[in-house]
Amino acid sequence: MLIGLLSDTHNNAAATRAALAIFRREGVTRLLHCGDITGGEIVLLFAGWEVTFALGNMDRAVAELEAAASQIGCAPPRPAISLVMDGYPIAVLHGHDGLERAIQSGAYRYVIHGHTHLRRDERLGGTRVINPGALGGTRRQGRSVAVLDTAADQLRFIPVPEEA
Repeated sequence: MLIGLLSDTHNNAAATRAALAIFRREGVTRLLHCGDITGGEIVLLFAGWEVTFALGNMDRAVAELEAAASQIGCAPPRPAISLVMDGYPIAVLHGHDGLERAIQSGAYRYVIHGHTHLRRDERLGGTRVINPGALGGTRRQGRSVAVLDTAADQLRFIPVPEEA
């Protein structure tokens, strides 16, 4: 299964649209967003996608985000999400709270997070910890998303053009 990973959009609609175009081109249909969406207008860009949203520390307009999620027919953003995809337990969270606990629990094959705005692909015991990087906000690296192939246990970071 191909899963598109993105985080820290920080209301950057152009970069979010560019990321969605990348995912379409890559044949991805399932997305995990690791928080710092920031506004409901960004959520609306995900209409037609199967997407799970985590809440980040900058997602202060929770009611707005929940209303937008409802409008596009997806679950409301939550601080931490546990799900099973392709038979693998996955934790999705922003990373400002509960990240180490999720990693150390040993309960997840994948822990997907954002918050640091830095790409990460690290194996800690039986858990693979992934941060796709940031699409908006202050960045110490270029914009990026990631595609996780759970069947092959392969991850690819994909740059998102700066002019997006």
